[in-house]
Amino acid sequence: MRILLKILNYFFTVLGVIFFLIIMLGVYLFVADPFNLRPMLSSFNLSPSGITTEASKTGDKNPLLNSDQEKMLESIGVNPETLPSELTPEMEKCLIEKVGAQRADEIVKGDKPTAIDLFKAGACLK
Repeated sequence: MRILLKILNYFFTVLGVIFFLIIMLGVYLFVADPFNLRPMLSSFNLSPSGITTEASKTGDKNPLLNSDQEKMLESIGVNPETLPSELTPEMEKCLIEKVGAQRADEIVKGDKPTAIDLFKAGACLK
């Protein structure tokens, strides 16, 4: 009887670990989006108001961003239309303080901002 209880204990422990790992994998795939599926899934929805804007039809949602930057921001769930359309000197100074002068220069020249850049400099864009 003791052997049966040990076997059942190991069996359910292994099932619990497997279930936990599957849940963690699902969370990772949802948050990190390594296969870039989020834009494809969000393309089925209209804008939040249910009306598509002229900017969403043309693809230019923010004059400061190129199309690659806009796509990158959309892939992590940021709407480029909500970002400021012009940078003030205070915003530039804050961006340099948050991400560093070299990285800020790279972003301004057209490099794609990463999620970490967005989290660091998110307060600067308000």
